[in-house]
Amino acid sequence: MRTVKLRTLAHSRTGDKGDTSNISFIAYRVEDYPLLCEQLTAERVAAYFAPLLEPGAAPVRRYELPNVQALNFVLPGILRGGVTRSLALDAHGKCLGSALLELELSLL
Repeated sequence: MRTVKLRTLAHSRTGDKGDTSNISFIAYRVEDYPLLCEQLTAERVAAYFAPLLEPGAAPVRRYELPNVQALNFVLPGILRGGVTRSLALDAHGKCLGSALLELELSLL
């Protein structure tokens, strides 16, 4: 078994609203979408960002968009109040999307 970084199979788009970030991953190839669905779960994304998630915030949610081979994740509370209220150096979701593209996925 070998591993590959998520960025080799997909690219990301993000959006922010208040303290919530939306991160979408869009497969480059239709045939890679099932692997993303299998391995890129809401639980795995929540575990990856556990140190950044607001305690007591709503859980990470995943939405599947099979017509465009994409997964959208909603991360409530991760921006700690949002871009204008957070003390973080860069409280934008695009940084989170970029960080998650480093996640290793297993290939069979």
